[in-house]
Amino acid sequence: MIKPGSIGPALEGVEVRLVDDRGNDVPTGEVGEIVVRGSNVMKGYWENEKATREAFFGEWFRTGDLARVDEDGYYYIVDRKKDLIIVNGLNVYPRHVEEVIYQHPAVAEVAVVPEKDDLHGEVPRAVIALKEGASATEREIIAFCRKRLGRFQVPRIVEFVPALPKNATGKILKRAIPPRGK
Repeated sequence: MIKPGSIGPALEGVEVRLVDDRGNDVPTGEVGEIVVRGSNVMKGYWENEKATREAFFGEWFRTGDLARVDEDGYYYIVDRKKDLIIVNGLNVYPRHVEEVIYQHPAVAEVAVVPEKDDLHGEVPRAVIALKEGASATEREIIAFCRKRLGRFQVPRIVEFVPALPKNATGKILKRAIPPRGK
């Protein structure tokens, strides 16, 4: 069976769990970090015990991917744990916000990254490259998002750039996006 948006069920011979920050299993339909174990799962990083200790708890390898599982055992990636933005204690998944912004007709590329905020801890910041010949304003993008996202998910800051940094395969490199004002 194929389910749109799913990465499918666990592979044969691999045990998969979704856990919270304390390593407790999360209920079906809830978001947790994917942890795996099995004979074909790596046992550690070559000559890097510190990275190995950070990546494992017991025999379970932390993938860094946040996902949910449905009642049929099909997994859906939500985002990367390291990309999660926490606004007033609420989780904002940048990938979800990006999917909404990509629906705007003027947007060619977008990356949503955290911005430190004294009041909220962090807030979403959208860095956008527009399509050639297109135009949009910060106000317009924010209004577009307000109609489609929860209040805490709406980017508080919108910046326009000619292009976003990418690796050799064309993946947007969020970590290479400079802090605001630099």
